[in-house]
Amino acid sequence: MSETVIRVGGAPVTLINVFDVDASKQQELIDLLNEGTEKVIKNRPGFVSVNILASVDGTRVVNFAQWRSQDDVKATMADPEVQSLGKRTAELAKPAPHVYSVVSIHHA
Repeated sequence: MSETVIRVGGAPVTLINVFDVDASKQQELIDLLNEGTEKVIKNRPGFVSVNILASVDGTRVVNFAQWRSQDDVKATMADPEVQSLGKRTAELAKPAPHVYSVVSIHHA
């Protein structure tokens, strides 16, 4: 079973996409991201997990996605179905996707 893992090091690779969205369209964007994840993203090679977070004020949605490798991220982003999904999300909100490395972790 795959699950979200946060640890220092190279794997998994984390892609975080922060969407600025009009509060009236936040739920529509969430629904589209959930649908795209179920129908397309989770079937891609190297998929580990997706977590979708919604700001309480309704103006942002964060898509926190993890992959086995950077190559898996690149291949996924090149997939025409994923590109179509990206265009649909960009019609609802302003995306800002970036790949991140965990550099430190702190616990209580």
